[in-house]
Amino acid sequence: MSGPISFNPGFNGIMHAGLDGLQKTASQIASTGAMQSQGPQELARSMIDLKVHANQVDASAMVVKVTDQMLGSILDIKA
Repeated sequence: MSGPISFNPGFNGIMHAGLDGLQKTASQIASTGAMQSQGPQELARSMIDLKVHANQVDASAMVVKVTDQMLGSILDIKA
């Protein structure tokens, strides 16, 4: 949707910043040599990164929700 109200920032945050980051971090943790090559600090950092990316998805979903509510309110006013 183009114009003053767009869902794109929320969707981009979910897909690119959030889910892509979750997938990359989870792959790093699950790799065959992760436990041997990474020390506890690296594993802890990866776990923190997982939470950061999950929070990104949650925040972006809220952007989509608020945009939807705002668009609904505008349509109600126009009707």
